[in-house]
Amino acid sequence: MKKVLLLVALTISSCTTYDYDVIVRGGNVYDGSGSEAVRADVGIKNDRIAAIGNLKDKTAATEIDATGLAVSPGFINMLSWATTGLIHDGRSQSDIRQGVTLEVFGEGRSMGPLTDKMKANNIKRQTDIKYPIEWTTLGEGLEWLEARGVSCNIASFVGATTLRIHEVGYEDRPATDEEMQRMIELARRAMEEGAMGIGSSLIYAPAYFASTEELIALAKVAAEYDGMYISHMRNEGNRLLEALDEFLRIAREADIRAEIYHLKASGEKNWAKLDTLIERVNAARAEGLHITTDMYTYPASSTGLTVLLPIRVREGGHRKMIARLKDPALRDKILSEMTYSGAGSPEKILLVGFRNPDLRHFTGKSLAEIARLRGQPPKEAAMDLIVEDDSRIQAVYFSMSEDNLKKKVALPYMSFCSDAGSYAPEGIFLNRSTHPRAYGSFARLLGKYVREEKVIPLAEAVHRLSGLPAENLKLKDRGLLRAGFFADVVVFDPETIADKATFTEPHQYAIGVRHVLVNGVPVLLNGEHTGARPGRFVRGPGYREY
Repeated sequence: MKKVLLLVALTISSCTTYDYDVIVRGGNVYDGSGSEAVRADVGIKNDRIAAIGNLKDKTAATEIDATGLAVSPGFINMLSWATTGLIHDGRSQSDIRQGVTLEVFGEGRSMGPLTDKMKANNIKRQTDIKYPIEWTTLGEGLEWLEARGVSCNIASFVGATTLRIHEVGYEDRPATDEEMQRMIELARRAMEEGAMGIGSSLIYAPAYFASTEELIALAKVAAEYDGMYISHMRNEGNRLLEALDEFLRIAREADIRAEIYHLKASGEKNWAKLDTLIERVNAARAEGLHITTDMYTYPASSTGLTVLLPIRVREGGHRKMIARLKDPALRDKILSEMTYSGAGSPEKILLVGFRNPDLRHFTGKSLAEIARLRGQPPKEAAMDLIVEDDSRIQAVYFSMSEDNLKKKVALPYMSFCSDAGSYAPEGIFLNRSTHPRAYGSFARLLGKYVREEKVIPLAEAVHRLSGLPAENLKLKDRGLLRAGFFADVVVFDPETIADKATFTEPHQYAIGVRHVLVNGVPVLLNGEHTGARPGRFVRGPGYREY
């Protein structure tokens, strides 16, 4: 009898007809354009927003009460390193719980194009998370990740570094004419597969070895398809303004929309340069160049400990770098040329990511502290740690000014990023520490810089998290709450949203985001992940369907 009653109940339920799949009721709707909120209901049908207004007489299979809460488009992470984390755990917990519905990859390196040698090397360098590389091109990689199942949408630039490794390798030399032509053709294919443009990361080897002319040639390909050039500029410290000049030259000569990754003036003696940089960017925009910027909302950066080494030591790839560090004949020369980068001292460098389990007890300690424990000068300790860990060792550098952060947040062309993976405070992710930006960059904007510091109003912040980056990327039907657009929706409490992660305890979720929908599917309900993985590969304006 129980089975019959259950069957009848299921039959009745399945026959019920609803006007919408989801209605988000009574929230303060910020549409992503920068306009002030209006109190309204949002009706969702399939994967699209069907109506915004008074839907009190309409029904839905799922109803979300947003009374007193903000309802906004999903947030766009303009610089994400979530690929490996998503392969292991497609839920994208640390970002979904901040309202991020689109992860954009490709800062210099991208999932493709790959050679067999590149695939083998990438597999060899895998650490805790192991996975097969069953793709070759960038488009195939993103399709593979989508098919695997992810809660967030995904997109990518094609990495200029990846293109260079594909043809030139890790050597410090110009590309030949033939290699350059093949790089151009690879870039063209990536654009037609849906890449957002060309992404470069010029502070690292082998990207550093690319000439300005090489970058212009690649950017011109992206421009053909209305893509962007986006760059971690060649220098963010002592030669910041010279690096900006190169960036603007590339944008001008390639006639391309261009964005500066994680804009910063690194190192205390360079903090005053930010004002000059902003003046020059404003002048370029007034000239007609489409220049934009993005940032994360913390005064410390994060990259490898290897940036302390002279660039020539990093030439030729990881194995050659390690061999040089082991060579007694080179040791004194390398030590004499090492710097503490923008941090300025070993006390301001925090080591957070070790490959070697035997070194993980140093996680969260400063380079100065580790050196004392090892009885070594800090630079010697850094060299030896890199060799012992057989990796770049992820580190946090305290190098930025809080006043400058506020100046950057206030820029009308500034969007936001994490420059980090998307994790969860559980399992394999706890083998390493991380930068708190992985758990809090977007919530920190809305909590600290909007609600507490009042640097920009909430409507403007929502625009910069959604509508602005969507417009810059030329996304179709995304970035706004508008009928006909994809239903990437965030419901959050403006009075409580905040980052909780710290530099000493980074694996902590942000608070204040109640509900998140991706392509119309609830991924977060009442602050808890539903397990749904409706994310899609979002393609750029050059996509060609064959």
